[in-house]
Amino acid sequence: MSEELRREYEIGPQIGRGRFGTVYRCVSAETGEEFAVKSIEKALLADTIDRECVEREAKIAEHAAAGNPHAVQVEAVYEDEAWLHVVMELCPGPDLFDRISGREAPLAETEAAAVMAPLMEAVAVCHRRGVAHRDIKPDNVLFDGCGRLKLADFGSAECFGDGRPMRGLVGTPYYLAPEVVAGRDYDEKVDVWSAGVVLYIMLSGMPPFYGDTAVEIFEAVLRANLRFPTRIFHTVSPMAKDLLRRMLCKDISRRFSAEQVLRHPWITSGGGLRATEEPT
Repeated sequence: MSEELRREYEIGPQIGRGRFGTVYRCVSAETGEEFAVKSIEKALLADTIDRECVEREAKIAEHAAAGNPHAVQVEAVYEDEAWLHVVMELCPGPDLFDRISGREAPLAETEAAAVMAPLMEAVAVCHRRGVAHRDIKPDNVLFDGCGRLKLADFGSAECFGDGRPMRGLVGTPYYLAPEVVAGRDYDEKVDVWSAGVVLYIMLSGMPPFYGDTAVEIFEAVLRANLRFPTRIFHTVSPMAKDLLRRMLCKDISRRFSAEQVLRHPWITSGGGLRATEEPT
């Protein structure tokens, strides 16, 4: 590890490991405040492309998270010839995946809305700044020491704008939008699709498009046949189903943006609007 990092932070135990680096708990020598630091030893990167990926991740995370209250904040970046260290906000609580998998029943609509609203606020800020996250899933939804939601891991993020499309099979199979799986150009609405999958899982305990292998999952995503099995969704409100249809819409031109999701009545009511009529 770099000497500069060790001067300013006391490095603690390992708390995680990612594709390119190891995450440790650390403490500021000046303030005593706790953080997490992701440390990447450049010599272990396979090639120049890997190196560019980790350097870009740090820059995009700084840009997307700065002042974004529901994204993991980047405190500092240290780099020398051998190491790249990204000091970040510490989120010690169980992530959303652990919260969902640790329950015997799906989340109530009010609980799901309490997650979806700040998640979509984080996504909307990223999109306004020209950043698509591209890997939204429960594992990347963290919570800080006060229980505030924090969107994490910008390792797959990409900048967009000026009409430039994005390409590449990036993300996690269950959460990929159809246009990503199909190999077409796509835009930031892939994040809305992924967040829609997260919402479906919170309300049902299962993914909307599934299979036993990655190929079967991809085939189900491409069909995009959205269903609400009665035995699972009989207690879920029409308003929640309406939002899911608008987020998990194969027609990109009709799919909601992050801002439209935030204005949907189910979100603005905190999941408490149980109207019997479908919204128009």
